[in-house]
Amino acid sequence: MSGVDQQGAAVGGGLAHRVPDLGALELLLAVARLGSLGGAAREVGITQPAASSRIRSMERQLGVALVDRSPRGSRLTDAGALVTDWARRIVAAAEAFDAGAQALRVRRDSRLRVAASMTIAEYLLPGWLLALRAGRPDTAVSLHAGNSATVAERLLSDEADLGFVEGLTVPPGLDSVVIAHDHLIVVTAPGHAWARRRRPVASTELAATPLILREKGSGTRQVLDAALGGLARPLIELSSTTAVKAAVVSGAGPAVLSELAVGEELAMRRLVRVPVEGVSLARDLRAVWPTGHRPVGPARDLLSLTRA
Repeated sequence: MSGVDQQGAAVGGGLAHRVPDLGALELLLAVARLGSLGGAAREVGITQPAASSRIRSMERQLGVALVDRSPRGSRLTDAGALVTDWARRIVAAAEAFDAGAQALRVRRDSRLRVAASMTIAEYLLPGWLLALRAGRPDTAVSLHAGNSATVAERLLSDEADLGFVEGLTVPPGLDSVVIAHDHLIVVTAPGHAWARRRRPVASTELAATPLILREKGSGTRQVLDAALGGLARPLIELSSTTAVKAAVVSGAGPAVLSELAVGEELAMRRLVRVPVEGVSLARDLRAVWPTGHRPVGPARDLLSLTRA
């Protein structure tokens, strides 16, 4: 049980109750070096009354007098000289601790490992990383692009510091925040019959038509399968948005792709947007990280940029 001894010193409890804090020890070392409480106060950046109060508090905590005060200055008592000797070792150990922590921060801040699903990696991350470089020019960034399942695997195996996914759900073991919204749209080549039709494609017709699809595990495929009740029929399955677009442009068939990914092709009439009805193809884009490990350093800065 905590208390005080007959000299008023704190007893019991943890070390934090029995050992003076670093600020008090640094003040005592300054008094020993300068021989003046006023000079020591100025050196550590506090007022002389605050310094006197801190020394008295430390004396009560330890139960011994540490400093003799006189008009000619301040000098250490015998006990004060001994405590000052110990204080030097404690402060030196704290300085080594601080230097080590700083080295860890420098190592952490020198690199950023990002894992992102394909649409975000291709169409959003380049701008975010350019903005990050302006604020952190010395941070080396590596980017791994894959589907949403791969992003989760890399985060959970400590191969990435921050991830971005496009699916309807957050993979288990990850925390997330919505950073943007996206819509999937149906596109075809200009020569496809759907490019000339005047009425929207119904959800049942979309489900019955073989489509050029992203592979299972991708966010795009997850949204489409959910919208069509798992009835999407693959004509071809491809592992990248670029490959899907190339297949559609060649006339192989229609596809469902992110609106972000086909803006240039629509503007140049290499692809045509096909209206649909009876189905919702909206989705959230999310930043993700391992549960309980909020992003820090460059990862935190990149997350802030995505939400700006």
